[in-house]
Amino acid sequence: MRIGILTSGGDSPGLNAVIRGIVRKGIRSHGSSFVGIRDGWRGLLEDDVFEMSMLDVRGLSGRGGTILGTSRTHPYEDGGPARMREVMAAHDIDAIVAIGGEGTLSGASRLVEEEGLNIVGVPKTIDNDLDNTDYTFGFDTAQSIATEAIDRLRTTAESHHRCMVIEVMGRNVGWIALHSGMAGGAHAILMPEFPVSMDQIGQWVTSARDRGRAPIVVVAEGFVPEGLDEQIADRGLDSRGRARLGGIANYLAPLIEETTGIETRATILGHLQRGGSPTAYDRVLSTRLGMAAADLAHDEQWGKMASLKGTDIVAVEMASAVDSLKTVPLDRWEEAQVLFG
Repeated sequence: MRIGILTSGGDSPGLNAVIRGIVRKGIRSHGSSFVGIRDGWRGLLEDDVFEMSMLDVRGLSGRGGTILGTSRTHPYEDGGPARMREVMAAHDIDAIVAIGGEGTLSGASRLVEEEGLNIVGVPKTIDNDLDNTDYTFGFDTAQSIATEAIDRLRTTAESHHRCMVIEVMGRNVGWIALHSGMAGGAHAILMPEFPVSMDQIGQWVTSARDRGRAPIVVVAEGFVPEGLDEQIADRGLDSRGRARLGGIANYLAPLIEETTGIETRATILGHLQRGGSPTAYDRVLSTRLGMAAADLAHDEQWGKMASLKGTDIVAVEMASAVDSLKTVPLDRWEEAQVLFG
């Protein structure tokens, strides 16, 4: 079997380890051959592909980013499925492994169901918001980077007796904020799932100060304080027409300072959370998911994706990953609040 591999959407630590896992397992166990597709669906629509061998994937486990490149090109643009069939036929490609998040897997599932294309998937997002998988690779790296940043900012906050507001990624869910905030000992964690009033934030910050601590507030970029109607976004729209988030920390910091009288500074981590080498956990998870995707393609389980359930890698429907977002549940929010203030 001849298989094309593409990475689409936002980059994530572990993408290269997935590619390596697919190619090594496919060649060694199934005798498959591989084609790399550059920049996601764009490469498949524009015939931008190249031969891939085990030599091309050596040493990739610890390398961040993606050697294939990525884009947010929609699979139904520029000729859509008909053009994809032409490119696949020209290179004798029998199947595609699509590695991506909500948008990628939604498009891939539609291409299987409506167009009959042979596609299997691997779930990817640092936000950990895809359903029907316990974790997505890249999340552990992102939360680890955020935790290290919190640790570093705590020392300067304590030196100057300041409050620090640290903004992490999380458009619709607060998994990174929750995990890094708990790991870093934050005095308040703010997430898109649960609006909080400025009075409550002020109480948590003041309580920490009164105990002799330099207050640490961790906020997900998609958090909307009570009283606001929409997320903070002053950077225009992205290629998909979504607001470019970023700035909630800058919005909150002066309000916290005004409310509490504590000098407050804001730090936005931004794309630092996506970059660099993946953690050991993400390297192993990515490799296992990649190897499982090679098996799915060999077994012709079109429309399925590799998923983590407990410690096992299993096959589930791609569509089930994008039917709804995996949000932080109420019990996790209530559990964390015991640590605030």
